[in-house]
Amino acid sequence: MDKGDEGYDEGYGDWEELVGAALLGTDRRPGGGPAGSPESLLDAAAVHAVRRRAGLRPAQAGPAPEPAARDPRPVPPPAARQRLSQLLAGRAGASSGGRRGSSPDLTELLPQWLAAAGRHGYRAPASLVPALLDAARARTDLRPQALALAGVRGLWLARLNPDWRFALRGGAGGAGELPDVTDGAGVERLWQEGLFAERVALLGAIRAHDAAAATRLLATTWSTERAEDRLMFLDSLRVALSDGDEPFLEAALGDRSRNVRATAAELLSALPRSALAGRMAERALACVGPDGVVPPAECDAGMLRDGVVKRPPAGRGERAWWLGQLVEAAPLDCWRERFGGLGPAEIVALPVAAGEGWAEELHAAWCRAAVRQRDAQWSRALLGPPSAPPAAGPATASLAERAKLLETLPEQERAQWVAEFVRAHGLSEAFQLLGVCVVPWAGALGRAVVDALESAREAGSYPWSFSGVMGLAERCLDPAEAGRLEVLTASVEDPPEASPGAAAYWAEAFQRLVATLRLREAMLTELIPA
Repeated sequence: MDKGDEGYDEGYGDWEELVGAALLGTDRRPGGGPAGSPESLLDAAAVHAVRRRAGLRPAQAGPAPEPAARDPRPVPPPAARQRLSQLLAGRAGASSGGRRGSSPDLTELLPQWLAAAGRHGYRAPASLVPALLDAARARTDLRPQALALAGVRGLWLARLNPDWRFALRGGAGGAGELPDVTDGAGVERLWQEGLFAERVALLGAIRAHDAAAATRLLATTWSTERAEDRLMFLDSLRVALSDGDEPFLEAALGDRSRNVRATAAELLSALPRSALAGRMAERALACVGPDGVVPPAECDAGMLRDGVVKRPPAGRGERAWWLGQLVEAAPLDCWRERFGGLGPAEIVALPVAAGEGWAEELHAAWCRAAVRQRDAQWSRALLGPPSAPPAAGPATASLAERAKLLETLPEQERAQWVAEFVRAHGLSEAFQLLGVCVVPWAGALGRAVVDALESAREAGSYPWSFSGVMGLAERCLDPAEAGRLEVLTASVEDPPEASPGAAAYWAEAFQRLVATLRLREAMLTELIPA
C-alpha cells in the first residue's frame, strides 16, 4: 500500500461507513476533502475488501461424504460412451456433415439412446453423470430413463447439489441400492427410512415380484403418508392391478384427498368384477337402454363416494357430465345384455338417443371406458375402418381419442391400422396416430409413411406443414428405410404451382432424414456389448 491509504482510513473508518457513504452520496458526507471524493471512496473500498479477505481464518473442513454405493452394472462400450457425450452436448457427430438444416438433431435422439442403454442393462459412465442429471433437470421427459441410467451415483450426487434434488423424489432408485425383495428386514428398513425415490422403486420391485405384498407394505404406512405421496404410491398399483387390490382401493375411496379418491375410483372401475364397477353399472344401465337415454337427475352421496365429480367444467351441462362419468366407469360387458345380446360394433352403430343429443356424450364415454378397461374389441368398434373419413367414424372423429383407442390394440394390428389410415388420408391427419405406434416403424407402416412423404413432395405440397411428421419420422422410422429415401435427397426443380423453394426444402429435409436414420443405426450398433 502507498501512503495515501492512511487517508482512506481517516476519511472512512470502517466498512459500514463506506456503505453508508455510497448509499447517501459522497457530496453529502460531512467533512468533505479529498477523502470524500468518489475516487477515494472506491479506493478505500478496495483496500477494505483486501483486508477483509486477507483476515479470514480458514474454517475447519467438514466431514467428507460417504462414498457412493457400488453400481454393479457395466458401462457402455467406448464408442457408445463417446456418443452419449455428443448427445448430451447436442453436437453433431463427425459423420453427419452438411449444413445445419440437413444435420440430425442430436437432442431428439437422446431418449432413444437412453432407452436402448437401459435395455442392455448399462449404467452411465461416472464422468457423464453430472451432464445426465443436468439434461434430466432441463427435460422432464428424460427423467425416468436418465435417472435409471445414473443409478445410485446419480442419487448420491443429487444429495450434494440442490439443483439435482428433483432426482430424490422422481428417481428410480438405481441398481444395487434396493434390498432383495425377499429380505424382510431390509425391505422394512428402506421402506421406513428411505428417500421417496427409493421407496417408490422398492414398491415397484415388490409389486413385480408379489403384487399382494406391495399392497400390504403400502398399507403399513398409508395413514401417515403425505397426500401427494399417497397419490403417487396409489398410481404405482396400475402395474399388475388385480381383484386382490380391491379391499385396499375400496378403503381409499374414503381418503381425505380428493385426488386420491378419484384415482382409487378409476382403478376400481378398471376391475370389472369390483363392487364399485357393479354400482356404476347399475347406475349406468338405469340411464341408457334401447329406448333412449335418461341422464341422472342428481349427483347423490353414493356417486360422490364412488368418484363422480359433481361440478362440471365450463361449457358442460351437469347431467351430461354425470352421465359420462357413470358410463365411463361401468364395465363394458354390461351393455351386451342391456342391448339384447348385440356386440360392441352393433351397439355403437345403434342410433341411441341421436335425436336427443346424447349420442356424442355416450360414445365419448364408451371410448374412455374402452381405454381404461383396455378392451380391444370395443376399441375396434369405436375406431371403425381406417379408410373411413375421420368425420364419418362410427363413434369418434377426434384423432386424440382414436390415438388412445389404438393403444389398446396389439402392436402389429395398431401399426397396420395406422398404415391403412395414412394410405387413405395422407400424413396431415395422422400425426397423433403415428405417435402411438411402436418404434421403429417397419413393414407396412414404414412403407406407408415413406410413400406419403414422397407423394407430398411430388405434389408440391407446402413443405413446412410436414415438418412435424418429418421430425417424427427421423426418430421413429426403421433405419433400414434410409436406402429407399436416398434417391429423394437430390435437389430438383420446383413443381408447377409449388411454393417457392419447396423443392430445396424437401431435398434438405430428406437429407436430414437419411442422415438421422444412419446415425440411429450406428448409435444402436455401438451399444451392442463387445
